[in-house]
Amino acid sequence: LAGEQTKALVTQLTLFNRVLTELREDIRDQVKEMSLIRNTIMECQVCGECWQGSAPTSEGKEPPCLTPHLPLLSSGFHEQRSRCNPNPCFSGVDCMETYEYPGYRCGPCPPGLEGNGTHCTDIEECAHANPCFPGSKCINTAPGFRCEPCPRGYRGNTVSGVGVDYARASKQVCTDIDECNDGNNGGCDPNSICTNTLGSYKCGPCKSGFVGNQTSGCVPQRSCSTPTSNPCDINGFCLFERNGEISCACNVGWAGNGNVCGPDTDLDGYPDEPLPCIDNNKHCKQDNCRLTPNSGQEDADNDGIGDQCDDDADGDGVKNVEDNCRLFPNKDQQNSDTDSFGDACDNCPNVPNNDQRDTDSNGEGDACDNDIDGDGIPNMLDNCPKVPNPLQTDRDEDGVGDACDSCPEMSNPTQTDMDSDLVGDICDTNEDSDGDGHQDTKDNCAEIPNSSQLDSDNDGLGDDCDNDDDNDGIPDYVAPGPDNCRLIPNPNQKDSDGNGVGDVCEEDFDNDTVVDQLDVCPESAEVTLTDFRAYQTVILDPEGDAQIDPNWVVLNQGMEIVQTMNSDPGLAVG
Repeated sequence: LAGEQTKALVTQLTLFNRVLTELREDIRDQVKEMSLIRNTIMECQVCGECWQGSAPTSEGKEPPCLTPHLPLLSSGFHEQRSRCNPNPCFSGVDCMETYEYPGYRCGPCPPGLEGNGTHCTDIEECAHANPCFPGSKCINTAPGFRCEPCPRGYRGNTVSGVGVDYARASKQVCTDIDECNDGNNGGCDPNSICTNTLGSYKCGPCKSGFVGNQTSGCVPQRSCSTPTSNPCDINGFCLFERNGEISCACNVGWAGNGNVCGPDTDLDGYPDEPLPCIDNNKHCKQDNCRLTPNSGQEDADNDGIGDQCDDDADGDGVKNVEDNCRLFPNKDQQNSDTDSFGDACDNCPNVPNNDQRDTDSNGEGDACDNDIDGDGIPNMLDNCPKVPNPLQTDRDEDGVGDACDSCPEMSNPTQTDMDSDLVGDICDTNEDSDGDGHQDTKDNCAEIPNSSQLDSDNDGLGDDCDNDDDNDGIPDYVAPGPDNCRLIPNPNQKDSDGNGVGDVCEEDFDNDTVVDQLDVCPESAEVTLTDFRAYQTVILDPEGDAQIDPNWVVLNQGMEIVQTMNSDPGLAVG
């Protein structure tokens, strides 16, 4: 009820205010009219004694006027003051005298103005006619209007004028500029797609037959299918890469960069003679051991002869067969312990350790290292002395840390594992439904074989049974996928060059910092390069006193492994 009363009161006050406004205007007009009447009466009083036909005076003259400075008309009236002088109308408006009050009439207001002729105000053409193109500013010029030039991306006329009718009839017209037809493909790469839009344009992917992007440019796509676009050597072969590009590799028995190939007698990836490659590829350099495989081209003494075919690899004057440090110069051949490694190359010079094992790769062999795994916990206190675990987590409190416990959730201090499957007997169910070597209770894909147990998004579900390996919301293979970067989160699926491979995984699909062309497993971040430097030997012959275990030498940063002598059978597992 109070709200309705308030509303009614507001309505009454509004009406009262409107009446007061109208009354104020009426009073103002009446004041003007009274002023005109007063002036008229005064003028009539001045001229009223000079009537035509009045009796002359005794001197025979007409009665004198009270205002002798006003000349008499022939009719007997004094000359009346002109109502249009001074001009009461608006500047530039004609004034016409009339017999009707107030004695004059003003003509129409000038173009671009509105009013009664006495008072004229500017017409807002911009508001009433909206003459300018959307995006172009309309400026009122009093009188008239003016449109600013067409917006960027459009061309057209610049409109200006006076009056609403003109503004409505002469509106500014701006037409879209097709930037893609400017002779420069809109500024996009000449071999890319330019799409015109209203007021602008967009640079798109490379045209068919070209690869690249707007940053690096679009270049002709090389093809393996046609001889004219196949850049590979006649003794090489063409490879179609994931990102749509191609690469070349030499056939077996040949070496080089693929574009140029030469004979490779020892099949180690280096040609017998230097090749004229323009990219300075290392595989175009001459093999420093032409008849002996050495894929790393190691040359300890830098004499141009590879270590594998140099009878004194370290150049210390001691032949390899007699040298206790074959790759480290040590003429004195000092060997403080009883192993086969001289002090110059022994990672435990005072402790015998023929295996030279160095778990944490700190240059100090495990046999003499107080912290074998380099986790900051001394061996005597470390519950996993050979596996880094600075937190020393041990959920089952059996004295063996979870990092190296074969049953981390069940106490088994002896770590008994009769079947050597790395699962302790106490928690070994021997149930492996998919036969991939991983017990069902520990298998991240219990029903799908996945011996690698790869889990790219660490969600506990192996990639082989995970529909979204990178957990970015885009399914790997079904709608709204397939995901153009299956192993790297990219919910926006940005693919600048339109080759089907997302930008974030263009050169490195598994995001392991090793480009796909060098990555031995481009779809697994856990395996990047072949590396046998941390190999484990599996002896395959029956145990006995007369066995000779295999002796392996690892070269080329772990990518080449060589057995140096005849031995019993065995495996090197890297």
